Amino acid sequence: MNFKMSACWVAIAFSVSNASAQETDRQLEIEWENNILTIYGEFPGKKLETWYLEAYCRPNSQNADWSKHTVVGHKTRLVDATSDKKTIRLQCKLADGVVVDHVITAGRDYVDFQLLAKNPTESDSEAHWAQPCIRVGEFTGLGDPKNKRTYEYLEKSFIFQNGKLQTMPTSDWATKARYVPGQVWRAPNVNPADVNPRPLNPNVPDNGLIGCFGKDNKWLMATAWDPYQELFQGVITCLHSDFRIGGLKAGEQKEIMGRVYIMKNDIPALLARYGKDFPTEKSID
Repeated sequence: MNFKMSACWVAIAFSVSNASAQETDRQLEIEWENNILTIYGEFPGKKLETWYLEAYCRPNSQNADWSKHTVVGHKTRLVDATSDKKTIRLQCKLADGVVVDHVITAGRDYVDFQLLAKNPTESDSEAHWAQPCIRVGEFTGLGDPKNKRTYEYLEKSFIFQNGKLQTMPTSDWATKARYVPGQVWRAPNVNPADVNPRPLNPNVPDNGLIGCFGKDNKWLMATAWDPYQELFQGVITCLHSDFRIGGLKAGEQKEIMGRVYIMKNDIPALLARYGKDFPTEKSID
């Protein structure tokens, strides 16, 4: 699909295409502590923090109590981390017995996630999706949670919808839900009842990317998962691509993959990378 972009973002993208070799060869580093995954590098803010993971969730969640119905309790432990801060191994144990192993690897301008979700129990699991919560206030330079205007960062946040890149608030911005504010876009073929209980945008996104521009407009951050359940603009200066599990039958296991891109502001390059990294992207089993 050919995506349209506003003239200003096209100009910005091409204006940074002559980045120096030193900038292009930067390397990212990662750490995980107290359920926070931190990415370090020479980008706006110097670090990007992700609540990893915020929650594992049940279906039928769009109009349900978050804590009493939706959340499946879990604990995450650090299995291993290399001394060069390039690879981290985590393991989540869910309250229903499901185990999710995570291998997280830092590349030149991306972080890769390879997950294996396993249900070793004799009962089916209702774990349908999970939330990596990326805090983008420092990266965008907007929306410090300590300030009153915590949603300034929306103007630099984007998804791909209706054939083009759209910054937020996007068209058909929803304002009513069990909990407000925020915005949810369900993945294609995902039941509208099975997403976050925040306002649900009536449009389905064109792809699984959600991201934002850096405070100097020379950088972008974007994230995607395969499969994914929803894209989500949250309430703590955050953006989500929430990955899909789809439940696990007794003895079943599933593979899930994800990426966080932190790169120069070049939307065509981002889309090319996404197409290469997610050639068979699927939103549902």
